[in-house]
Amino acid sequence: MPFSAAAGGIRVRLRVQPKARRDRIDGPAPEPDGGVALKVAVTAAPEDGRANAAVIALLADAWKLPKSRFTLLSGATGRHKTIHLQGDPQRLMQTLGDWLRNTETAP
Repeated sequence: MPFSAAAGGIRVRLRVQPKARRDRIDGPAPEPDGGVALKVAVTAAPEDGRANAAVIALLADAWKLPKSRFTLLSGATGRHKTIHLQGDPQRLMQTLGDWLRNTETAP
């Protein structure tokens, strides 16, 4: 799972494709280190933090959470990013786990 509990929230591993044809969340994908990242594509260019802002906006909308709860921890200039989502870790893990299962089974 691309989510892991952390102090004061959860961490989400991302693999981002900027300058895509459309904004979308493609789901989990294996990483070379054996972990899992959530594949995300955004139309924004990776200039002046636009792609990072677009990623946060896309996730906030999909998860129905305020953008203010998201913090970019690492990967500001790369495709591999880690974000921190502020809140109750147990509740967020349950909510996002349910979201992930629902998106995987959607037609």
